[in-house]
Amino acid sequence: MADEMVIRAQRFINTTYGNGATLGISKLEENGRTGWDVMFALTRALQYEMGLSSLSDNFGPGTLSALGEKYGKLDETTVPSANFCRIIQSALYCKGYDGGEIDGIYNSRVKDAVTKLNADMGLSVAYPGGVLWPKAVKGLFNMDAYVTVSGGSSAIRSIQQWLNGKYVLRKDFYVIPCDGHHSRTVSQSMLYAVQYELGMADGVANGFFGPGTRSGLASHTLTEGSTGVWPQLFSAAMILNGRSAVTFSSSFGSALAGETAAFQTFVNLPVTGKGDFSTWASLLVSYGDQERRGEACDGVTKITPARAATLKAAGIKYVGRYLLNPSTTSLPEKEIQPGELQTIAANGLRCYPIYQTYGRDAAGFNYPSGNADGFAAVNAAERHGFKNGARIFFAVDFDAYDYEVTDSILPYFKGVEDAMAISGNPYRVGVYGPRNVCIRVSEAGHATASFVSDMSSGFAGNYGYPLPPNWAYDQIVTRTLGTGDGAINLDHNIASGRDIGEASFNPPRVEGPDTAFNLGYYLALHNDSSSYMQSIGFANSDAKRIFTHTECLDTILAHDALITDLSHQYNMRKALIQTSAYWEMRHYDVVDLGVDAAVAYYHTGVGGGMTPVRDSSTGIAQISGEVGIRAWNYCIGKGLATGTVLDPAKDPDIWTMWHKVNQDNAHSVRTVSLIHLWDAGGKPGGNNPPAGETTLRAMSLNYSQSEIFEVLRRYQGWGSMAEEHATKRLALYQIFEKYNGISRTQ
Repeated sequence: MADEMVIRAQRFINTTYGNGATLGISKLEENGRTGWDVMFALTRALQYEMGLSSLSDNFGPGTLSALGEKYGKLDETTVPSANFCRIIQSALYCKGYDGGEIDGIYNSRVKDAVTKLNADMGLSVAYPGGVLWPKAVKGLFNMDAYVTVSGGSSAIRSIQQWLNGKYVLRKDFYVIPCDGHHSRTVSQSMLYAVQYELGMADGVANGFFGPGTRSGLASHTLTEGSTGVWPQLFSAAMILNGRSAVTFSSSFGSALAGETAAFQTFVNLPVTGKGDFSTWASLLVSYGDQERRGEACDGVTKITPARAATLKAAGIKYVGRYLLNPSTTSLPEKEIQPGELQTIAANGLRCYPIYQTYGRDAAGFNYPSGNADGFAAVNAAERHGFKNGARIFFAVDFDAYDYEVTDSILPYFKGVEDAMAISGNPYRVGVYGPRNVCIRVSEAGHATASFVSDMSSGFAGNYGYPLPPNWAYDQIVTRTLGTGDGAINLDHNIASGRDIGEASFNPPRVEGPDTAFNLGYYLALHNDSSSYMQSIGFANSDAKRIFTHTECLDTILAHDALITDLSHQYNMRKALIQTSAYWEMRHYDVVDLGVDAAVAYYHTGVGGGMTPVRDSSTGIAQISGEVGIRAWNYCIGKGLATGTVLDPAKDPDIWTMWHKVNQDNAHSVRTVSLIHLWDAGGKPGGNNPPAGETTLRAMSLNYSQSEIFEVLRRYQGWGSMAEEHATKRLALYQIFEKYNGISRTQ
């Protein structure tokens, strides 16, 4: 809802500081809504009125220092000009306080508003009355709220106000929000408070959980009967960690001791009921006490018998290992190695599988990529021998902001969940990532347990969030254990017992050459691929497309002998050929038929009433004459195929290839395999991106996930649409590969 006084504030900025090119203030939309654009404009206007030579959106140390040096405090006697006062009044309105009509007078209404602002910030004692001190001004010129908002906790707000009131006069402590919500800012303010109470001077206290803070806390164990500021800080930390039954208090009584014991049980600490160092650490920083010894680990190194002995000697029970390695050039042992699961089981250890491709930013997370990864994880888990019911932890290995969780991570996990359902739910879904990611994915119902990347304590998704209720593994530190052949570098994790990994495994699936498709799995393949295509908007049949799902699948399987031969000849997985042919055939529509007629008209003169077209994608695999020629010429030149070299610049040669792929389905299928070889070779002569296509490894049955994606993407071309479609094709590839893999074992 628009606020009339905010509109007036926006109008004041536009009218008074309209020379945006000089001041860096863009014209504000006069919509009555406060946002960062308004606060940035007000900050620049304030800096301008202060006479600062360099203006910035940021109310930083320079602005704060200049404000104190020039005016000390702001009231009716020190505000230097009417416009300066109008800026303060506008900021008050934008914060929801009465700014006194934006009339340029620091009047009684302004003083009353400032008094209320100071009280809401918890500063009534430090900053009494209607006077604005520099740190309060800094807090006024941002988007922080000082009243409870959006379901905030009154207990947390009381803590925020207490922190402000008690420590605002310290040099490096700034006013924090008092909105009733825990956050990164509140977490860091707690560390400052602890450091101040440990006696650290201004400039020494830094808000980080360093050696001085750790050693100081070690001598501040709290027990029943403890009183003063330390129980206040401890009870505040408990509340901020989601212990809602705790009362913010300066006394460590029996109730707080009981809640402390419950918290220690939850995070798997020794249960003492005391505020000891390990408990302080778990409350103040995500990784807690890194000297703890947990029962779990994860790593990118093969577990050999010697390393298994090292892990057992260190008390490790559960080992996290990766289902695949997306790279062919780094971390050669990241993926579970042949015989490794049997070694793990034989040594009395258990393994929990982790699925990760790259996942280093939000761009790689969306519903289609979740589908693809879900199917790929099922295939990889079955290939390695994990039995039904194992839980796979899908990794989000970056600091995802909350909006990225909403826009990207949740759709991704919905895609994983749907792929798992289409596959018959052979495995349970877990999530690996920062606390906020784990909490939100689990609350959305997409994961049953969390593997928390708490070692990354600086992540925004860890700072200010409690340990997820369903945490299974808590990653706290990297260690090297053992010596000699038994030496192993790993991430050390605390285990809650909610997941215990797997202790027995099926024989690994045969990964040799592809074989003929076992028609006993036709119905399962039909249903899985149908369900997937429907999930991305393709009904089994519709008026827009020429071929039904069944017709496309049956056409592919009718050429299974040829596809199997091509797979053997070119060391290429059948799923690559099947996926590209099915995908293109499924997209064939009435528009394509019209373009086909226009191409025939161009070359033969048969038809009319249309604009002739020299070339187009055609046939079940949607191959153009030029692409077919270039792929065949490339393979003929490499000795991979025999035939006549054609010239894509000549109309008769374009027609020869176009007509063949339009009329001869077997020729189209064969050409698909040659296009993939051409794709892997960098598509010389093709329509490539400005930087060109890189050459991939020679075609291989053990292509990585990223190499498979590249081949599928290059089949269509380059650009955002090709990337999007390749992600969707990758899921279809995994479905075909699942049943090809089963057929290989028969």
